[in-house]
Formats: sequence, structure tokens, C-alpha cells
Amino acid sequence: MDDSQLKYAGFWVRTLAALIDTVFFMIILAPLLTLIYGTQYWANAMDPNGQLSMGTADLILNYVFPALAVILFWIYRSATPGKIITKVKIVDAKTGGKPSVGQLIGRYLGYYVSLFSLGFGILWVAFDKRKQGWHDKLAGTLVIVSEPKTEA
Repeated sequence: MDDSQLKYAGFWVRTLAALIDTVFFMIILAPLLTLIYGTQYWANAMDPNGQLSMGTADLILNYVFPALAVILFWIYRSATPGKIITKVKIVDAKTGGKPSVGQLIGRYLGYYVSLFSLGFGILWVAFDKRKQGWHDKLAGTLVIVSEPKTEA
């Protein structure tokens, strides 16, 4: 693959995409969690002695659903809603084509590595020449601007 034809998506556009995704999921999940648990759910979330999980629905809605939704968006659109809006997409780092399902699942799991290192794996995007976070490096993916770079 010829990297000169790719324009890598940098730290700030990817941060914006992540913020859009967060709002997107909050719009969907907040009403559901309130419907299931009532407004007390939000009071417990602010309580430092609160439980990690309010129950099965909490676990499914806050962890399982977002993981499945993100991976399905990546499989079918090569991007989450935030990436679609900011016009960036995920590609295979070797071919520039669509990543495999295994790569995308690995990329999602790689987020934990990136975040558990005090977020350094995410911040790495700002310093890497190909704008890859650790999760991208682990999965062999790149995030690029959807439109190819044009020569002026």
C-alpha cells in the first residue's frame, strides 16, 4: 500500500469523533437506564460508595451494547457515527482496505490497553507518524480521512 495516498486522521479529529459517539450513546442509553432504574440510578452514579453495577440491565446497556454497537458499526461502515460525521474511517494498515472482523475486535480490546496505561495509548496518536494509537498498532489498523489526499 502506498501511504502517500492516505491522509491520517489526527488526534483532535479523533477526539471530536469520540465525543460525538459519547453523546450519541448517552442519548440512546440515558432514557433506557432511567426507565429501568428510575432517577435514583443517576444519584447512585454520583455516590462514591455506590455499586459498580445496578444490575443486569446496567451491565448490558453500559458495557455489552456499546461494545457490540461499536464493533458492528466498524464492520459495516468502517466507522462509528462520530467517525462518519468527521469523515474518517478505519482501514487495514497493510492494505488500506477493510480490516477483518478479528482486527476490529482486537482493536476494541486494544482500547483497554490504551486506556489502562493512563490513557497514554490514546495520546500516542498525537505523536505517531501514522497517527496510530496503541489499539491501532495492536490491531494493524489506521484511521484515515475518508477522501483520499489530492495533489494540488
